[in-house]
Amino acid sequence: MGESKRYSHAGYRFWQQRLPSKIASHKLRSVKLRSRFSWFCKKTGRSRTATKGLHPVLMHPDCIAKNTGTIVPSITPHKKESTMFYHVKELQFNARVSKPDPAFATLLLEQFGGANGELAAALRYFGQAFGAKNPYPDKYDLLMDIATEEFSHLEIVGATIQMLLTGINGDLKNAADNSEIMQLLDGKAAKENMIHQAMVAPQFFVGTAGGPAYTNSQGVPWTAAYINGDVQGDLTSDLRSDVAAETRAKMVYEYLLQFTDDPYVKETLRFLMTREVAHYQMFEAALQTIQPNFPPGILQGDPRYSNLYFNMSSGNDFMGPWNQGESTQLGETFQFIEDPVQHVLDTNGLLDQKAAGTKRTEKTVQQLNRELSDERSAEINAAAPLGEQQWNKPADEMVGKDKTKTSKKGNK
Repeated sequence: MGESKRYSHAGYRFWQQRLPSKIASHKLRSVKLRSRFSWFCKKTGRSRTATKGLHPVLMHPDCIAKNTGTIVPSITPHKKESTMFYHVKELQFNARVSKPDPAFATLLLEQFGGANGELAAALRYFGQAFGAKNPYPDKYDLLMDIATEEFSHLEIVGATIQMLLTGINGDLKNAADNSEIMQLLDGKAAKENMIHQAMVAPQFFVGTAGGPAYTNSQGVPWTAAYINGDVQGDLTSDLRSDVAAETRAKMVYEYLLQFTDDPYVKETLRFLMTREVAHYQMFEAALQTIQPNFPPGILQGDPRYSNLYFNMSSGNDFMGPWNQGESTQLGETFQFIEDPVQHVLDTNGLLDQKAAGTKRTEKTVQQLNRELSDERSAEINAAAPLGEQQWNKPADEMVGKDKTKTSKKGNK
């Protein structure tokens, strides 16, 4: 019995970490668990007395060694493909605040319902993932993983806002004039001054009663217009949008850090900011596995115009790697047009422009267009042929895919 008890403690710790909290919190009073208890006794040949005291999680089939009555902690994690969405009540990062701060809660709304916030990020990557499911399953996995993490970051931001607004909801429920918030805002002038200074979003008082709202810091409601342009159905474009989105989100957190003195809030914001840096690198690495990936999409640029730099402003002119030397992607020599107006006149509105400083020709460009079009089209059509479709793959296909998932280097 002592040996079984030792295993039981190890299994308890394992399943507390691995299983959804719903399973880990089952009690013996549930009908489902009583059925599992009976199954457990039958499977292991143990009496009800001998199993007394074992944690219910240990009665899960995966905790029972096949063809034996030995209780062992499973070494097989909960399979992702059979999980679907589930919610773990603990936050990814344990957000804390030292005191209420409605003013900063208003600013933090920018990352809850703003253009560069966590909701926008989660839905952006979620939308991009659908088109990648069949032709690029590795990128689908990446986008869904990060989208799901962004939803968890939305929860962290929302929880932080809620804690920063502690007390508002309770005081609003006390409609009497002697409530604490009414004393703080004693008199019409004080109330109007509070709203006028409006570092506290009015919706906290009259809309959500002390909870986060899907608005930015100025009260503008969240809109899908923030992200619709980022879902273009081509990963060479979408992943670049993602790199830019992570950049903008990182900068918002950097600015927010300057407006709070709460050390607990600062550590939460620093965590969220750092994850933007991590995601930036992940998207950048994913983009590099798609070759060629420049220019974005399929069609190549016209070699007559791809390396022209027009000096469109008067005054001090500056030279740098953006207008002299070789271009970063195509390796063409920049052509500096000193007088754009005269150049346009001399070339009949650029219709007579000749390619210069490049090895690319119209013939090679058209050939590459055809080759890349055929290649990308074949990839997608082969991954999703016409006919009957199903989103979930059969179990045997999923097992084979799991074995090769991490070995796939990229898409050619």
